[in-house]
Amino acid sequence: MASEALGGAGAAAEPMGGLRLGLDRLASSLGASEQALRLIASIFLGYPLALLYRHYLFYSDSYLIHLFHAFTGLSIAYFNFGHQFYHSLLCVVLQFLILRLMGRTVTAVLTTFCVQMAYLLAGYYYTATGTYDIKWTMPHCVLTLKMIGLAIDYYDGGKDQSSLTAEQQKYAIRGVPSLLEVAGFAYFYGAFLVGPQFSMNHYRKLVQGQLTDAPGKVPNSAVPALKRLGLGLAYLVVYTVLSPHITDDYLLSEDYESRPFWLRCVYMLLWGKFVLYKYVTCWLVTEGVCILTGLGFNGFGEDGRAKWDACANMKVWLFETNPRFTGTIASFNINTNAWVARYFFKRLKFLGNKELSQALSLLFLALWHGLHSGYLMCFQMEFLIVIVEKQAASLIQDSPALSRLAAVTALQPVFYLIQQTIHWLFMGYSMTAFCLFTWDKWLKVYRSVYFLGHVFFLSLLFTLPYLHRALVPQKEKLKRME
Repeated sequence: MASEALGGAGAAAEPMGGLRLGLDRLASSLGASEQALRLIASIFLGYPLALLYRHYLFYSDSYLIHLFHAFTGLSIAYFNFGHQFYHSLLCVVLQFLILRLMGRTVTAVLTTFCVQMAYLLAGYYYTATGTYDIKWTMPHCVLTLKMIGLAIDYYDGGKDQSSLTAEQQKYAIRGVPSLLEVAGFAYFYGAFLVGPQFSMNHYRKLVQGQLTDAPGKVPNSAVPALKRLGLGLAYLVVYTVLSPHITDDYLLSEDYESRPFWLRCVYMLLWGKFVLYKYVTCWLVTEGVCILTGLGFNGFGEDGRAKWDACANMKVWLFETNPRFTGTIASFNINTNAWVARYFFKRLKFLGNKELSQALSLLFLALWHGLHSGYLMCFQMEFLIVIVEKQAASLIQDSPALSRLAAVTALQPVFYLIQQTIHWLFMGYSMTAFCLFTWDKWLKVYRSVYFLGHVFFLSLLFTLPYLHRALVPQKEKLKRME
């Protein structure tokens, strides 16, 4: 998965002993692990592969394109994980057999969900350690979502169109995918390792030569791709320069615990912002690969300009400037969040409870990331924070006094600074559990800051409704009801 990217040392890949020795030496000189270096090299390898595809294969026969994507993706898997690439290959073949043998049925969807998630969770269980490891489970979590989404779209393709929503009609698969097509879709080199997610129908448009702003020609996407690459490189430089100084291990050190409370909070805030940069780097670089191939083409805007954000996993400006937690959620890992909304959250509509559907979706995300308790704690905090943030926004909007105060121009920079401080302090608080994995580690850090995040948001959760009653006049409540 993407969250394991650029992390510690994982199981070493087996092939090409001489190359391995050279990579190991280079990684040591850079202060990184060999596996991290392999991952970065594989992500950047997408650019020459994309150029090769553009110049020689863009309008070629479908089977050649599928073969190219399957072969290059499998080669990248072998380069990174050695013989363990068979895990992904096995699940791709199993998925094809499920589609062919079970057809467009609920049984096929449920079987896919159970088989693919069970395989992923078993992988997490048998390969788990207490640190970030780059191993075969990293791309396999990306593959798991692809295969589940494929099964659901294939099932929707057998329904009457009138029974589907507009979104479901867009993604429903009408034809029967071949094994080579499923393999090409699964192993596309621009997204196999760390994402982004995209649908089979979008992949088919790429293979059919439809994803271009100039019909009959290769897409004019080199400049947009280079912009994302340049932005990714900028984040990579920042991460590389700062990573020796802002570390996860320091949170667990005696030196951190001995610092004043305010300084511990400041470090948590800075670390929480910085730790996300490794994911931002990977997603920006892979987005550039997708744009270069044409997969990032998303039609034309109202101004007539081509849009290249179909595979965008980051909204960088929103991520860096928005002071709200929901803004970070909307700008970070976009395609995965969209996948969960489309295939999980909205499919739970029958429960009739939006909060319950959201809670189950976050539980699914936590399990999808791994079996460590830190993931559950992180997404539990996300659920709590989003609820409180909505309550606070509603209070400010409904209260005339607070609305007037919030509208004072001179005070807005102060409010923005306070919001950003709260935002990134408690983002760091949540990410502490996510990055430290095991309960003994994240609990130690939470104790050192006196469970500040839980105290702050649980207090607001219970006090904001009373503040709403006190600060919102009855007539304002009646207006809202009308």
